[in-house]
Amino acid sequence: MLNHITIMGRLTRDPEIRYTQSQTPVTSFTLAVDRDFGGRDGGEKQTDFIDCVAWRQTAEFVSKYFTKGSMAVVSGRLQIRDWTDRDGGKRRNAEVVVDNIYFGESKRRDGGDVRSESRPAYQSSYESVSPSMGASAFSELGDDDGELPF
Repeated sequence: MLNHITIMGRLTRDPEIRYTQSQTPVTSFTLAVDRDFGGRDGGEKQTDFIDCVAWRQTAEFVSKYFTKGSMAVVSGRLQIRDWTDRDGGKRRNAEVVVDNIYFGESKRRDGGDVRSESRPAYQSSYESVSPSMGASAFSELGDDDGELPF
């Protein structure tokens, strides 16, 4: 049988890392995941809030690199847990046990996109190959078609 789930959404809060009695790291977080469809009348999209739990190295990775609002792609398995609350009531909840987590978007620096800060979106090829050559290494073509070498 197969129990595999992949979801993509934004963290609703910073991940919380804890350690078990045997010092195994565990991190829990919640992803806000939009549904693919809106209301029947084209209304507002619905969002599901899905609890996730990561263990060991994955837990450390999540707590180190993800924060509230980060877009994440999570793959793992769905786990249903039954438990009893303080009042003796039977409770049940579902959570995703994370096998892998990936960044869902480019990393941002100081509120801007990395691509816009690293260099201009367009840079001519001769500048990127050898800036010292400059434009003088190229000559203008005349209007005369002449004979083409191909």
